[in-house]
Amino acid sequence: MQASSKKEWFPKVAVFNVPQEAAMAFPHLQQPSFLLASLKADSVNKPFAQRCQDLVKVIEDFPAKELHAIFPWLVESIFGSLDGVLVGWNLRCLQGRVSPVEYSIAMEFLDPGGPMMKLVYKLQAEDYKFDFPVSYLPGPVKASIQERVLPDSPLYHNKVQFPPTGGLGLNLALNPFEYYMFFFALSLITQKPLPGTLHIRTSDCAYFILVDRYLSWFLPTEGSVLPALSSSPGGPNPSPAPRTPTMPFASYGLHHTSLLKRHISHQTSVNADPASHEIWRSETLLQVFVEMWLHHYSLEMYQKMQSPHAKESFTPTEEHVLVVRLLLKHLHAFSNSLKPEQVSPSTHSHATSPLEEFKRAAVPRFVQQKLYLFLQHCFGHWPLDASFRAVLEMWLSYLQPWRYAPEKQAQSSDCQARCVSERWAPFVQENLLMYTKLFVGFLSRALRTDLVSPKNALMVFRVAKVFAQPNLAEMIQKGEQLFLEPELVIPHRQHRLFTAPTFTGSFLSSWPPAVTDASFKVKSHVYSLEGQDCKYTPMFGPEVRTLVLRLAQLITQAKQTAKSISDQCGESTAGRPFLSWLGFCSTDTNGSYAANDLDEMGQDSVRKTDEYLEKALEYLCQMFRLSEAQLTQLTLALGTTQDENGKKQLPDCVVGEDGLILTPLGRYQIINGLRRFDIEYQGDSELQPIRSYEIASLVRVLFRLSSAINRRFAGPMAALCSRADFLGSFCRYHLTEPGLADRHLLSPVARGCAARRPRGPRLSLRFLGSYRTLLSLLLAFFVASLFCIGPLPCALLLVLGYLLYAVAMTLLTERSKLHHL
Repeated sequence: MQASSKKEWFPKVAVFNVPQEAAMAFPHLQQPSFLLASLKADSVNKPFAQRCQDLVKVIEDFPAKELHAIFPWLVESIFGSLDGVLVGWNLRCLQGRVSPVEYSIAMEFLDPGGPMMKLVYKLQAEDYKFDFPVSYLPGPVKASIQERVLPDSPLYHNKVQFPPTGGLGLNLALNPFEYYMFFFALSLITQKPLPGTLHIRTSDCAYFILVDRYLSWFLPTEGSVLPALSSSPGGPNPSPAPRTPTMPFASYGLHHTSLLKRHISHQTSVNADPASHEIWRSETLLQVFVEMWLHHYSLEMYQKMQSPHAKESFTPTEEHVLVVRLLLKHLHAFSNSLKPEQVSPSTHSHATSPLEEFKRAAVPRFVQQKLYLFLQHCFGHWPLDASFRAVLEMWLSYLQPWRYAPEKQAQSSDCQARCVSERWAPFVQENLLMYTKLFVGFLSRALRTDLVSPKNALMVFRVAKVFAQPNLAEMIQKGEQLFLEPELVIPHRQHRLFTAPTFTGSFLSSWPPAVTDASFKVKSHVYSLEGQDCKYTPMFGPEVRTLVLRLAQLITQAKQTAKSISDQCGESTAGRPFLSWLGFCSTDTNGSYAANDLDEMGQDSVRKTDEYLEKALEYLCQMFRLSEAQLTQLTLALGTTQDENGKKQLPDCVVGEDGLILTPLGRYQIINGLRRFDIEYQGDSELQPIRSYEIASLVRVLFRLSSAINRRFAGPMAALCSRADFLGSFCRYHLTEPGLADRHLLSPVARGCAARRPRGPRLSLRFLGSYRTLLSLLLAFFVASLFCIGPLPCALLLVLGYLLYAVAMTLLTERSKLHHL
């Protein structure tokens, strides 16, 4: 990057109100240095609004010869440095509702028709060049240039500048428009978000809105010509001129059939057709956005990514993905704005404008391959959480170009609006892997997520809904048939020519003749992305159908689990005593379902989860023609028989010699919190761990006291409990535990251990160590004091009341035993 090498010898000036006078006051060779030094000083000492006003005056009044020295500094001060140290104007965090004044000033200054673009066009007219370091380009491009191999994109052709002897680093010689767009696009990646800006909504930020404005301006959806360039003293700006390299690239080999790498000396010159000048800004903008945002994974790297030992070279952020989605949506609208007679390649004629040609070929020529590799990386490496929704919506936006077609608003009936027209069959076939292989990738992710979560259930619903659109599945099947049908050997050279046309400095001169054979197009698409020896897995074949059946199983299980959690939450809330809100009531000591966002969102989220999963299952059945009988078999295979309460379900297991043995499905259910065993304490009740609602020290004292009493009076207590009269029944009710046979022992080992440990009658005072018991006694004494009843009479009344309660319970217990005999 160019920068003034002179020191700031001149004092700071206030404002360039009369820049012509300032220019006359200094020698000609020092004017650029003076201008740059003054602007740098003002950037520190003046407020933002005043600085922008000064910049507008400088851009309008100074000639391009002086402005070219400040241009690199100005671009860096706006978008930040490429190493991320300088933040610049921080456009990714600038919002209109938070900083309305700064927001409006920045948006007006950077608007496609604003002062900054006027500066770009003024410098463009003089054919200035600015050095951009290759080291900050995306990984595959940087590696290719450093290996002296020409990248496949025309964006880099005739621009590589090799350092002189002793120089450091390779540079690209860019014209002002390219230089500006390189910085603008890379600021999305190089600038790291500040700590307090993690919760800012991306669509409200200045950067996101600027991307939308640039796309609407340079890729117009209405009309066939771009907006006229802003008037500038330099006159109309020409198309970028080709540059002759100073050093040839070394020889190379063809690493992949989809890449046609050429020796730099074999490049043809830039298309001299004046008609191509009309779209050079559109072509440059799209290439810069695609290269900077998507070209982080080469085909060779994609092959290595299939290995679990592959190292991630670049990890996109959620904000990055949202901006790419905006680009894809606008590209669909841009491509779909073609006139009906110009949609088909066979109607191409010399009368078609360059912009219309560019609309027809922009997506397959520049976007398709890089987007596929970008999505493959996201599907394979993105965390298994709700943030994947951004990647999912980006993918679904690309799969549905009909959503952005002009005739969408003209459709009248709901049936027509939902049905995918046959007009889109070529797009589906030429993007077959986008539909099929990425769908399989999504299935593998869905099988590893907790579908009880409403956010995960929503993602499954969204994918199923999109793929279940009428006629879409048939189009995908047709595309697979075209790819799998036998044919004669495709000429290797012709295939390569279709998938990777010769790369020159302009788009129009590089696009090959249209290929009309549908089967050839589909095969070329698949081979260019996966290689000639790829093993294709049909989306409607038996392997994928098995994955869909597994997903249907999990959907059914998740629906039942969500209902169980809902019922469990309802019961625990309704049956909880009043004292539990004070923290004195016992809680569930046997555990509960694993926590998820159902706990945070409540009953409404359970209803949403059930709706999403129900509709997703319905769409999957439509798409893969699953019958009701198959779903019934899935339900039975899951072991969804309910216990005696009709609610809780055990993990999938089989009965062995030593008890229940988990199956692989049962282990999966436990790991993901879908099912659980009802864990109950089945040991000595006196020795169970001290609970949170008990006083630890008091429990230990009471245990020692009751143990001493039991040792001292063991014989008399046994004699009393062995009596056959009412006194014996009364003592058995208080001094013996319930029969072990009444407990639900899941393991036969536990039954054997319990049978070998018979326990005699004993006294237990542990209940007096509970917060709830003590609080109840205190409340009873307090209420009694209100009625002028002293502590001793109150205690006698409590003992009398308990004796009456114990007598009644003894009689009921004996009567129930007689009924069981």
